[in-house]
Amino acid sequence: MSGPNGDPTISIDDPGIEEEDDFSEEEYASINSMLDQINNCLDDLEDRNDSLNGKLHELLESNRQARVEFRAQLAGAPTKDQDVEEDSSLSSPKEQDEDIEK
Repeated sequence: MSGPNGDPTISIDDPGIEEEDDFSEEEYASINSMLDQINNCLDDLEDRNDSLNGKLHELLESNRQARVEFRAQLAGAPTKDQDVEEDSSLSSPKEQDEDIEK
């Protein structure tokens, strides 16, 4: 019969293997506390990962929009910002001053 790890020379019923399952309540409490700390750290890492993932998606979308605007500028198509600038540049400075006074 093979052992627990597939070792053919060790038997599960081997009297040389002693189970050390005599843990005290303090040891269980200590292990439980350590597992809670590990769980809290993993939760924190998961929250940070989610936050970074969201920021990454925002950055990618921002870069995508900037790339679209840049391509539009290269193609000669006016962007929204250029439309506003062109509208304000059509009137003379004197007309702009009159518009402000109104």
